[in-house]
Amino acid sequence: MQLRYAFRLYPDAGQRIALAKAFGCARVVFNDCVRARQDAREAGRPFPKAGELSKTLITQAKHTAERGWLGEVSAVVLQQSLRDAEAAYKNFFASLKGTRKGPRTGAPGFKSRKDARQSIRFTTNARWKITDGGRLDLPKIGAVKVKWSRTLPTTPTSVTVVMDGAGRFFASFVIDTDPAADAARMPATDQSIGIDLGLTHFAVLSTGEKIDSPRFLRRAEKKLKKAQKELSRKQKGSKNREKARLKVARAHAKVTDARKEFHHQLSTRLISENQGIAVEDLSVAGLARTQLAKSVHDAGWSRFVAMLKYKAERYGRTLVKIGRFEPTSQVCSTCGIKDGPKPLSVREWTCPACGTVHDRDHNAALNVQQAAGLAASACGASVRPEPVLAQREEAGSHGIPTGSRAA
Repeated sequence: MQLRYAFRLYPDAGQRIALAKAFGCARVVFNDCVRARQDAREAGRPFPKAGELSKTLITQAKHTAERGWLGEVSAVVLQQSLRDAEAAYKNFFASLKGTRKGPRTGAPGFKSRKDARQSIRFTTNARWKITDGGRLDLPKIGAVKVKWSRTLPTTPTSVTVVMDGAGRFFASFVIDTDPAADAARMPATDQSIGIDLGLTHFAVLSTGEKIDSPRFLRRAEKKLKKAQKELSRKQKGSKNREKARLKVARAHAKVTDARKEFHHQLSTRLISENQGIAVEDLSVAGLARTQLAKSVHDAGWSRFVAMLKYKAERYGRTLVKIGRFEPTSQVCSTCGIKDGPKPLSVREWTCPACGTVHDRDHNAALNVQQAAGLAASACGASVRPEPVLAQREEAGSHGIPTGSRAA
């Protein structure tokens, strides 16, 4: 499978200017492609092919006065921008036909120079390399300093340079993982576990362990409120407003990075200790429309479950998602009797049939494990359900989270 390994970049002043040019040229080519498609549609003509667009918008445009500066950046960056536009249209048409999974996507729109997040991509034919000194040498940009937090397991197939809203630069490498090395890293185990995700505790395990919710956003609210108030008082278009915007963006980035690190550490621990993992398929979008919206977003359940999914596939584990309408909080995990719904204020209850006193969340975690058919795996029996494949990030996707990591 393919994974992304992201590392922080520290370009100097000249390299920042070169990267800004590359970001701008890639954005212009993307917008020109969208405009050419729109013009063809309005004129009733068939959409121009990728080869025709490449010739018109890149090769010929470099020799014009209006687009002559496109020659100042790597041609691979411009070609990849065209491919991004083609992929966006392909996803849009697949969404219209109903052949694409997930929510419907709209038609590609124009990118703005005011977008805080920018990215460009270099494939292997761009002749980028990692120097002996540990720098990332990019064509027409130079050797950029990299902070290596870990070693790349194999040779990357491409690298995407990203500037996030906080003004930080990252290099995201696409890596093809080695199944044998992954199997050796996490040998098989006979343990299984059920997880009940919540707000009082981030997760309660079927073993009885309760993992507290860090509430990163809640803890940073005071600082964020102050920074956002200062931003609102700055004059639009001024340098002070840009400084205030960066301050807000960095505060949000700090919260996001802390939450992501927490999810990575917890998901890696659960995957390494258990052969089978069961979670409930929560309706996060529905819960995010309630009064608990801020707390739900702060918990980040969707990202956590997504990490469990791709790590389960990578290391040969089994992840089972049970239906969201399974009455895990209403059923006694000991005798199986259904005692009916209970308000959230009820944290403990006694089974009327067998007299067992249940902790609400622990009982739910046990029911999640049993509903997934994983209860027998701790005794050495094989886990019955088939594994759920992880969602893979496409090699050229611009939707990578900055600062992401593979565990």
